[in-house]
Amino acid sequence: MKPFVAAVTLAAILSAGATAWAEDAENCKDHPLFSRMPNYEIHECATTQFDAVGFPRPELKEWNTPEEYTTVEGKIHAISYRPKEGATPTSALQIVRNFQNAVKKDNGTVLGDYGPDLYPHLPDTAVKYIGGTFDRYTTMTLNKGGSEFWIYLGASDGDEYKLLMVEKQEMKQEISVNDLAQQLDKDGFLTYHINFDTGKAIIKPDSEGSISQIATLMHSVPTLKVSIEGHTDNVGTPESNMKLSEERAKAVMAAVVAKGIAADRMTAVGRGQDAPVADNRKEEGRALNRRVEVVKK
Repeated sequence: MKPFVAAVTLAAILSAGATAWAEDAENCKDHPLFSRMPNYEIHECATTQFDAVGFPRPELKEWNTPEEYTTVEGKIHAISYRPKEGATPTSALQIVRNFQNAVKKDNGTVLGDYGPDLYPHLPDTAVKYIGGTFDRYTTMTLNKGGSEFWIYLGASDGDEYKLLMVEKQEMKQEISVNDLAQQLDKDGFLTYHINFDTGKAIIKPDSEGSISQIATLMHSVPTLKVSIEGHTDNVGTPESNMKLSEERAKAVMAAVVAKGIAADRMTAVGRGQDAPVADNRKEEGRALNRRVEVVKK
């Protein structure tokens, strides 16, 4: 993992809205919460109506165990900025300080400030939106317009910076157990991005909802039998990934059994790295490939 260094520029001043530049990626614009650094353009953006992202606790010094993160659920906004061609390089420190000052000026809170002395391991829930390699980054919270925002800002020297904002809110329930059963009948499988400790088969607390959903589905359809199939990205050897995927499938199966589902209705299978659904050359793709599928027998 790339060590922290200083980098990039960004004068993030809170604003009621910002105008997209002609060079911005199609259908992308600044979020109303922040303006952008001078001479930067939007490289890419993404919005997800509901997801969960783990944020390190303010006192965190080691980034390994689930209890060191706070899981925040809500609407996701992710924006990547790059300097315009020929623009003077800005440091990551300057970008981070601009955002921090803007948030504090608006009575927000800086939770974490990470530089060369501490390079934390980003949780997969954040990596899939903003990647995982920065020279410097910060985490912040801010109440604005009646909403509570949790924010990641990652910056790289002389290069891009990325914003990940979680607008905290309850999920609007749109799928019933019957809908899941119908989807399973139609597609033959359901996909879950269950989070595990890195390189291990220990399920993180923020995946409890997925485990409960699988168990509820199994309870509601007593005749249903499934295969719990683990998949990995291509980091590591094929042999180690096959073993890890099987261990993770077994962990999910055990968690569902613990909720009252008979073990003989399920089997656990490891698929390793052999069936990717996204590009393993990018961290965003690797995060999508790390998944568990519930396959109807």
